This record gives sequence, structure tokens and C-alpha cells, in this order.
Amino acid sequence: MLNKTPRACFDEPDSAAVQALLHGRLSDPFAFLGPHQTVHGPAVRAFLPGAEAVEVVARVTGTLLGQLTPVRGGLFSGPVSSLEPYLLRIHWPDAVQESEDPYSFGLLLGDLDLHLFSEGAHWQLAQRFGSAVTTVDGVSGVRFAVWAPSAERVSVIGDFNSWNGRRHPMRLRHSAGVWELFVPRLGAGERYKYEIIGANGEVLQKADPLARATERPPATGSVVPQRFEFRWRDADWMEQRAARQKPNAPISIYELHAASWLRPENDQTGILDWIALAERLIPYVNDLGFTHIELLPIMEHPFGGSWGYQPLSQFAPSARFGEPHEFAHFVDACHRAGLGLILDWVPAHFPTDPHGLARFDGTALYEHADPREGFHQDWNTYIYNLGRKEVQGFLIASALYWLETFHVDGLRVDAVASMLYRDYSRAWNAWIPNKHGGRENLESIDFLRRLNTIVAERAPGALMIAEESTAWPGVSAPVPQGGLGFHYKWNMGWMHDTLNYVHQEPIHRKWHHHEMTFGLIYAFSEKFILPLSHDEVVHGKGSLYGKMPGDEWQKLANLRAYFAFMWTHPGKKLLFMGGEIGQIREWSHDGEVDWELLNDPRHAGLQRLVGDLNRLYAREAALHAKDCEPSGFSWVVENDAENGVYAYERHAAGASPVLVLVNMTPVPRYRYRLGVSRSGRWREILNTDAAIYGGGNLGNAGLVETGPVHAHGREQSLELLLPPLATLILKPED
Repeated sequence: MLNKTPRACFDEPDSAAVQALLHGRLSDPFAFLGPHQTVHGPAVRAFLPGAEAVEVVARVTGTLLGQLTPVRGGLFSGPVSSLEPYLLRIHWPDAVQESEDPYSFGLLLGDLDLHLFSEGAHWQLAQRFGSAVTTVDGVSGVRFAVWAPSAERVSVIGDFNSWNGRRHPMRLRHSAGVWELFVPRLGAGERYKYEIIGANGEVLQKADPLARATERPPATGSVVPQRFEFRWRDADWMEQRAARQKPNAPISIYELHAASWLRPENDQTGILDWIALAERLIPYVNDLGFTHIELLPIMEHPFGGSWGYQPLSQFAPSARFGEPHEFAHFVDACHRAGLGLILDWVPAHFPTDPHGLARFDGTALYEHADPREGFHQDWNTYIYNLGRKEVQGFLIASALYWLETFHVDGLRVDAVASMLYRDYSRAWNAWIPNKHGGRENLESIDFLRRLNTIVAERAPGALMIAEESTAWPGVSAPVPQGGLGFHYKWNMGWMHDTLNYVHQEPIHRKWHHHEMTFGLIYAFSEKFILPLSHDEVVHGKGSLYGKMPGDEWQKLANLRAYFAFMWTHPGKKLLFMGGEIGQIREWSHDGEVDWELLNDPRHAGLQRLVGDLNRLYAREAALHAKDCEPSGFSWVVENDAENGVYAYERHAAGASPVLVLVNMTPVPRYRYRLGVSRSGRWREILNTDAAIYGGGNLGNAGLVETGPVHAHGREQSLELLLPPLATLILKPED
């Protein structure tokens, strides 16, 4: 019979430490709990509120080593016969539990881990920090590690300890400000957070910044992840990836919000998981001839209405769509179907949710303390303090995690302009100059260059794409040449100018003619992607279809002509979901693409055109091989504002040129004379006014022949019929 009667304590614990423990303020638990050598011999202390009695038994033999005496408030202490590895046999009111003592284990993180973390150069943070199922001294359990240098105490809390912050206080590794603890016999799937007593004494409950799995929102807990074990079958893709993503390759991107692309049948509020998306989305994108899928951020985010652009878990695929290994299945399926996958990624700012990174240890840890540097007024978010090595390292490790662990093919870095300028969207007196008195954010510039350099070294062939809306020079120039080191930059100027042009009534377009040509002045100053993105179809801007003037026929004709202009213009392509079918309504993240429009042959015709444009773009080297080189483009007709006509040729070494004519008025242009670079017959390889696309079927019977009539500085010319609101694409017959 176990003796539960209190007796004089062999090991008299320090009363101040007991008070700190009972009030959840014990900052150095390993100095107080667990095994100790006292003047009277070895002893063990354990804090187990609610327990009736505690015995210490040898882990290997089960021999009783000692019986602990209740001291106060759940603290037990007493002598043991030896300090060999032991178990605590805990007598709860309704059960007996045996488990190893978390405070009997040694240091978990090595000195190299801590050094690399402090230097912002630990690229395996996801494996060494956060939570991970592991084995320590032959015991299976979960290792936790979190950065909180100004905290007075950090505990891990969860279902396993009734969310009681006094139960599992962590050890502080002073050199790096990192807290760690091994909790034996825990496994994958456990929910947890960190309870932090901040620098000013406040009690905070925080999700794990390094969590690799989370609860499904609106729940906010972190989840101990399964060991990531996935058998990749994409070796062929990974071997060819670099060549598929070079500037001379055709890159056409279908951008989408995964939750609202398609809803489950009979559930208009539900979400397709990664398995269902692999089955439905990948064939759809493949059939349309796109080369890549780009997902709005799928890193875990608390508010669905942010579309993922306010993430809190930079290492966790959102639980909305399934488990991390299911996301890997989706990536693998993309690759086996010949599709690349790009993720939007947000290293500029993060939301202010109390369970997140904000004032993580009671101080401005991840963000700047001064709101003139640390608070983004446009988005009500905190701005990462990229002057801290640890924060830089945290974000670079996140980028590498998606690229290396999940084989993602590229990251589109959001809000780069807001990172580059200290006065971005601020009044003259609401920002702090850099150390030289300028407006450039030197810390962010250093971060972006370092990020792109490291990604190039560790994930060769992966793309880094900047969403950057200013004239900052050298965004896509190599770092050694003074650039930022991105592979591509979104051409926001081209997008704004051309959308403004097509928004005009055709009768007024001659006064805006230059808006379609201006982009060619700087088209080769960077490596560009032409984006018709989600940002252009929300917040009252209307859909692409809705931006077009005229009746329904004219709207769709405008859209067809504009798409063909975009697909033949220098630069890689990006189109947001719904644009390909002429979505009428503005995009809403609470709905889905209006797929019923495909019952209308005119909208189905637009979808067919997008597929044909993608295939033509990929097939004709002249349309993609020199997307980023001036020699790949030449104007034929640049200034015909009165007729609303543009004509140009695309070129590539060893390939036939491609001739493009765009008529942006609703008036057919008969007997339009155009000088060309080659004599002979030219075949009409695409006409956006074709009946199969919903057009009026005007054209040139598929074939025209040059005559010896001088035009546009050339000896040979074509006489053409230009359909209204249409684009023609022609190619010389060999």
C-alpha cells in the first residue's frame, strides 16, 4: 500500500522558488525541478497539480527509487536512491500514469543551432525550432523551441497539460534568447501554444511562429506535425525545371484563390481540399495550355478575407485545405502534369492578432517599436524589422522551406515597393529617414538581395518574382551588378496603362493611343511578367469584362482583342481566374468563378481563345524566346491613333517572324496596307473575330500574299481586312 501521508521533506525547496512556481513565474525551471544532488543525496522535484501521490521508478527495471512528498500546491519533492534514468508514477484521482520527467533531459539545441539562429543563417529552422516529434535518450516525445528573448517565462501549453502555463515552463538558452523543452510521450496531432510572461509582466498566449501545422481557422492553435514523409515522383520535372523557367521559355501563369476557384458540389461555403484540387484544377489549367499555377498565399492566416496576404504561420500550409503531406501531393501532381507551381509569399508585414507575432515576448520582437517604421497604415499590419538578423533568418528559412521541402517552383514576393521605401504611403512627417537621410529602406534592400542570393544557391531553377510598382532600377538585375536579384518583376505600369486604354469608349481611344505603346519604351529594362491579377478585379474595380465599354458583344470582342495583344506583347503572362471565361461579376472570395457562363457560347469562345493563345505562345518561338530582349520586337505601325490600329512583329533567332495587327475600334478596316519584312504568302494563324471564339468571322480567308507596294519603310506589303475590335496574328509560309 502506497503511503500518501505527508512527512518531513528530505529536500527543502527554496520558498521564493516555490512561490514563483505556484504563481507561474518560475524563469529557470531546470534549476528547481527534476533531478538534483543535495547535501543529503540525490533528490527529485516534480510539479503535478491535482496529483495525489508520486513515485520515482527506474526506467529500465521498474525498481522503486523513491517516493516524493507533497510540499505545496502540486509540488512534490523527495529523496531517490540514484539519479539513473527514471519514470514518474503519478497517482491521479481516477488513474495512474507513468511518464518520463521533462526536467530530467539535457540541452536540446546545439551551440551551432543557436549561433546560426542568432546570425540569421539557420536554414533548417523548421526542423530544429517549433515543435517536432523526436527521440531523446531513447524516449519518444515532442521537442519545442521558440525565440522570446525578453520574456520572463515561457511555457508550452496544450490539451496534454489542461492549458496550464505552470505545468511545462521551458529552459532559456541565454546566448540566443531561445526557450526549449522536451515533453516525453507526446505525439503528432497535439494542439499547443506558448504561454509567455512578457517583459512587463503581462501573460500572453501565442501560436508558434515556427509551427508547421495549425488548427483550422477560426481556431488559432498550433499543431505538432506528422513527420514529413512523402515519396516524390517529380524527378523529371525537377531536372528540367530550370530550362522551363528561363527568360527564353514560354511562361503563362494561371493565378487563383484556392478557396474560391470552385466550391464543392451542393456546398457553396465549402472548400476543395488539396486532393480534390489536384483532381479538378490541374486538368483544367493543363487543358487551357498554361505553364504554371500561382496560388494566392496558402500560408496559414487567421482571416480568410485577407486572401492569405496577412499570414501568421510562415511555415504551415493552411489547414483549410488539408495536411502538409496532402499539399505535397498537390505539388507533385502539378509537376507530373507538366505544370509549375508558384506561391505568393509575404515577407513585408503581418497582422496584429494577439495570438500571433505582434509584441511576441511583450516587446517589439518581429516588428519595429516605432510605428513610423513598424506599423503599416494601409493594411493595419506590423512591418517586419529586417534590421534584426533573427527576423531576416526567419523569413529566408521560410522561403527555403517552401522551395526545398515542398518542391515549389517559385515565390512571388508581395508588396516589394512597400519594403523598399521608408516613406511608402506615408505623410512627410510620418516616417524616419535612413542613416544617410534618404528614403530608401537599406535593411529591406539588404534582405531582398540576401534572400535572392541564398535561394539561387540552394534552390537552383526556382523563380523569385517581385510585385514592385515603382521605377526602382534593377529589380531583376543580378545582385553582383547592383540589382535586387529577382528573376522577374510584375509590370504594373503596363497593366495600369493598357487597362485604362481599353476602359475608354472606342471613340475616345485615339486620345489615349500612347497608353498601349508606352510600355515598349521600358519593356526590356527588366524581365517582366504582364499581370492581369486579382488586384484588378476587386474593391469596386469590376471584372475585366466589366471594364470594357459597349454592349455584351463589344465587351467580349474588346476582351478577346486585348488578350491577344497581351499574349503577343513582350513579357511573360499572368491571368487571374475567371478572366478566361469573361467573368461578369467582380471577384468575391466568398463565392466561386461563375462557371455557368460557359453555357453561353460567347463566353465559352473566350475560354477557347485563351487556350489557343497559350498554345500559340508556346509553339511559336518568336512569341516567347526573346520576351526580355529588344531584338525580339519591332514596330510596324505605332502611331495610327485615328484608326486605333497597332501592328508589330515578334522575332526569334532561327524562327519565322510573327506579325500582329490590333484594331481597337468597332469599325472594320478594309484594304489596310501594311509593310512586312518578307515577301510571299502570310497565313492567318489566329483571328480573335473567328466564329469559334464568339466573333463575327470577318477576316482574310486565312491567307494573304504580299505585293510590291512600298509601305512603312518596306518594299513589300500586305492588304488586309482588319475585323472590328479584333487582333490578327499572321506568319509567313516557308
